[in-house]
Amino acid sequence: MTAFSPHFLDELRARVPIEDVIGKRVKLIRRGREYVGLSPFQKEKSPSFTVVPDKGFYHDFSSGEHGDVITFVMKIEGLTFPEAVERLAAMAGMEIPTDTPEERERELRRRTLHEVLEAACVHFQKMLRMPEGKPGLDYLRGRGLTDEIIERFRLGFAPEGGGGLGSALARAGISPDLMREAGLILRPSDGRPGYHYFRDRVMFPIADARGRVIAFGGRTLGPGEPKYLNSPESAVFEKRSVLYGVDLALGPARASGRIVVAEGYMDVITLHQADFDVAVAPLGTALTEEHLRALWKIVPDPVLCLDGDAAGQKAAMRAAERALPMLRPGIGLLFATMPAGEDPDSLIRTKGSAAMDDVLHAALPISEIVWRMETDGRPAETPEERAALEGRLRRQAGRISDPMLRGHFVRAFVERLWPRGETVAIDHLATVARGHPC
Repeated sequence: MTAFSPHFLDELRARVPIEDVIGKRVKLIRRGREYVGLSPFQKEKSPSFTVVPDKGFYHDFSSGEHGDVITFVMKIEGLTFPEAVERLAAMAGMEIPTDTPEERERELRRRTLHEVLEAACVHFQKMLRMPEGKPGLDYLRGRGLTDEIIERFRLGFAPEGGGGLGSALARAGISPDLMREAGLILRPSDGRPGYHYFRDRVMFPIADARGRVIAFGGRTLGPGEPKYLNSPESAVFEKRSVLYGVDLALGPARASGRIVVAEGYMDVITLHQADFDVAVAPLGTALTEEHLRALWKIVPDPVLCLDGDAAGQKAAMRAAERALPMLRPGIGLLFATMPAGEDPDSLIRTKGSAAMDDVLHAALPISEIVWRMETDGRPAETPEERAALEGRLRRQAGRISDPMLRGHFVRAFVERLWPRGETVAIDHLATVARGHPC
């Protein structure tokens, strides 16, 4: 029987939303963070079948059936486990890994890298409390961080000379090749001796949703560039799919139904310290499709918190345009805009948690962001201007794949553009838009 690595199966479940697969067989109705419907396993008149997307499972109270997306496909289609995995992998566009000694070696390598990175994390934490780590500890305390939050996020320090990292890991039986593969040591191609990747930097461990260290971010304390440096990508770290702080935010976000996406490490840490323990951040990149899928598995309406400057507004536009094709009934994206010149870290430190709470409560839906994006704060007064604006809005709504949701967006835009009393067939326009994607 074909064996699939835990890494491959986790990625498969992440790429194929369970509610989408089951929704093709069962008419699902959203109730909060769950979906309900009639049992696909036996006849019933009242719905007792529940799907919980953020936890990745279904449960049928009438028959007792329970499982994940793979189990569902096996039960419904009468497939074996490998056949169900292959069916879902085809849906996700994923190539089935060959069960070879090489693939088993890669899986063992991934587990080993987690152990290497965990050992490095412990070393960096230790260095922060040593005399050579004093500049890093002073920096963190100067940013208003408490010892408790420093420990919660496992912050550390990499001294200029590495602080004996190589020697410490070697004593634990970790080879230089594994240190290099984990992104801790670089070996120049010209034959020069290897050197530590992180030097004279405050260290931010990056963990996956299960809390395993998969990489590091380092902030320089001197004038050098880049100010922030992330680990190189590896067998366990792919930057475009990782959200910093997700391991700590996951439980509180599921409990509260809210998750806040900030821009950087310090924003996330300061938010958590101020009891906004649902904060995460991408790793110096724009929000990707992988990030959005991960967020929607946790809550239906993530809040994207962006700076109020021009760069923040451009980031909002990019996020909205990326999210539009992925929207479907029941999921969305909210946008919270910081006051000019502020980010979550600075706002909380200068004006307190209440000011941050006000920003989050004023978050706007994606439809409003699209409207503001296209109007650019200027009213369309003449018929010609309105017609041009309508065309732009219809093109944006046309990005939405779901026809029902696309129709609702178009109707909302048209009604807002042409108030009651205007001689325009609003109902006709919206109906046409639903049937004919822009």
